[in-house]
Amino acid sequence: MARSDFRFAFRRRVRYAEVDAQAVVYFARYLEWADVGVVEYWRAAGIFDRAGLTGGDIEFHVVRAEIDYKAPMMLDEEVDICVAATRIGRTSADFLCELHGLAHGEGTEDLRARIFQVQVHVAEARGAPAPVPQWIVRAFEDYEGRPLKEAR
Repeated sequence: MARSDFRFAFRRRVRYAEVDAQAVVYFARYLEWADVGVVEYWRAAGIFDRAGLTGGDIEFHVVRAEIDYKAPMMLDEEVDICVAATRIGRTSADFLCELHGLAHGEGTEDLRARIFQVQVHVAEARGAPAPVPQWIVRAFEDYEGRPLKEAR
């Protein structure tokens, strides 16, 4: 997806604790950054306050994550964590996260990694999958400005 197609981006700087001896971001951090991006996306879409981690009544678990590494991130670089909800099924939601570097300037295409996540809505922390509440579907669709609910 083009950087300009994302409605949401969260900027951060690569910290010393996130790199290896060559000052390259350690590969596992990309998943951590995707998680941070999705949480901030939830905040922007207006559902964060209802999330289980804040004592709310919704809980999602990541059940699948895929990463395509394109180019390394280096110590002290700034990165935009771009996130979009791409599909909502009966019990799950798909998210696309892209990490775009800023070394070549603001607004340039500098894709460093693409992360795809599937999150399943559960009734409680150890519960079985449960239907995604309609208010969440509406919140994500309103934020993205397009339908996301998978037709059955």
